[in-house]
Amino acid sequence: MTDTPDADVIALAGKLFDAARAGDSATLTAYVDAGAPADLTNDRGDTLLMLAAYHGHATAVTALLERGADPNLANDRGQTPLAGAVFKGSDDVLEALLAGGADPATGTPSAVDTARMFGKEALIARFEGRPEAG
Repeated sequence: MTDTPDADVIALAGKLFDAARAGDSATLTAYVDAGAPADLTNDRGDTLLMLAAYHGHATAVTALLERGADPNLANDRGQTPLAGAVFKGSDDVLEALLAGGADPATGTPSAVDTARMFGKEALIARFEGRPEAG
């Protein structure tokens, strides 16, 4: 016996990763509701949530979070969905992740570190719990 997943399982996983990249909330919710893992990862450790967040799909992010996706699960490079949202400048995804419990200090680089790298002072202040400088 081998531990190699069968071709149908691989094809289904690929379909779900594509749905996350495309923001196809209907497909994601249908499969996760039917038992697919909300924290399914690809060969780089990217979760469905990471892919949806990185590609700017707040509705898909919210749908996955509502179904138990871990907002702080880092990929193989230590990156989190929130740091990706900071990098991409996707405010609606950022809001959805924070509402879903994402921790700005998690990951390498963290969302706080990413905000610092790009000089996003308002985000740094928010993440550190300081009033925004005006």
